Amino acid sequence: MIEQRLSDARGLGDHGWLRSRHTFSFANYWDPKQTGFSDLLVINDDRVSGGRGFGAHPHSNMEIISYVLDGSLAHKDSMGTGSVIVPGDVQLMSAGSGVTHSEFNNAKEAGVHFLQIWVVPAEKGTAPGYQQVSVADGEKRGQFKLIISPDGAEASLKIKQDVRIFAGLFDGGEQQTISLPENRYAYIHVARGSITVNGVTFGEGDGARVRNESELTFSDGKEAEVLLFDLRPIEVNHPTR
Repeated sequence: MIEQRLSDARGLGDHGWLRSRHTFSFANYWDPKQTGFSDLLVINDDRVSGGRGFGAHPHSNMEIISYVLDGSLAHKDSMGTGSVIVPGDVQLMSAGSGVTHSEFNNAKEAGVHFLQIWVVPAEKGTAPGYQQVSVADGEKRGQFKLIISPDGAEASLKIKQDVRIFAGLFDGGEQQTISLPENRYAYIHVARGSITVNGVTFGEGDGARVRNESELTFSDGKEAEVLLFDLRPIEVNHPTR
């Protein structure tokens, strides 16, 4: 079953310098039917104006992924990490027992467009950590590339949960069929462009919960960038953020 959630159904936070679409309940957006899916808690589609950003703020017991689509995002944290992430980069910060970080768009005029994704960790109170990798477009072209996994397979970033995240680029005749592991859930998020999945058309910002499907066929992409999440088959209500 593919349970589609269209882009316009997402929550909206518009703060002038920040325009954010929330796939799941977040901040002032609350929908009791949209409190995450399995261990996936947040997908925020953020657009930040030039010269603006998120000041230093704390997190704990959360796996936080940043995936830049356009522009560049400067990161600093209390672990002493400082980096700039650009399209193709994947960043994973394990907040663990506690970390403070900031994210800023240093460009004077150009905006930055990125996804921030939160995954609930398997254990609380672990040591915080930071990882980053750059994935070339060629590794994602017409196929899914593993970017995050619990064991760091295929040079992916290592997450503290039984979750695997894949990224793919599809255009024209490019097509891939993914066999889903038995007794697993999946989540689809189309970051940009459009694509067809098992005959269902997805546009930019659309997503879907996937249950009881043995395979997914991605085809008819139009400049599509897609994230695919392989998740534990659990139904969990996350009442707080």
